[in-house]
Amino acid sequence: MLPTDSFFFQWFFLPLLIFLARVSDVSMDTMRILFISRGKRLIAPLLGFVQVLIWLLAIRQIFLNLSNPVCYIAYAAGFAMGTWVGILLEEKLAIGIQVLRVITRKDAAKLIGFLQSHGYGVTSVDGRGITGKVSIIYTIVKRQDIPNVINIIMGFNPKAFYTIEDVRAISEEVNFSRRNSLKRGLFMPAIKRRGHGRTS
Repeated sequence: MLPTDSFFFQWFFLPLLIFLARVSDVSMDTMRILFISRGKRLIAPLLGFVQVLIWLLAIRQIFLNLSNPVCYIAYAAGFAMGTWVGILLEEKLAIGIQVLRVITRKDAAKLIGFLQSHGYGVTSVDGRGITGKVSIIYTIVKRQDIPNVINIIMGFNPKAFYTIEDVRAISEEVNFSRRNSLKRGLFMPAIKRRGHGRTS
């Protein structure tokens, strides 16, 4: 084990530990906030406990080595890297469900039928916008499936307007398991061959 008063420990190993600790606790903080927004009452406090414990260990080393400027740089760099890692983890996990709202001037019957045939529950209503009659479509989608569903919508109507909103809770369980996997390479050519890719 390295002596704590050695040059290598003070100016390389210790700053590295502080950097890694900061990356861990900041990325955990990002995930904790995500789980809080999703109503995860068990995992969010556990992450908070581990996060603060790591932070205390890191800040203790800072105070014990106030004369070492490399530790300050490692602390700040760890915060920046932890923020980036947290965002990356949040995107990769894609936790939660979302409401996708689509507004289109084009007849949406074929789009609705396609989504329903792949297990997506769809609610549609007629509306009127500044340019005239429109169709408004609502569907609840797993966040990880959002890109696939958007590709479907753009395949049927590239000019469709859509918005996405997070859902904190739903009143009843949605059966996502019956939904078929929709990969871009599988359905986009079929849509274009039917002529739905060119709309106004």
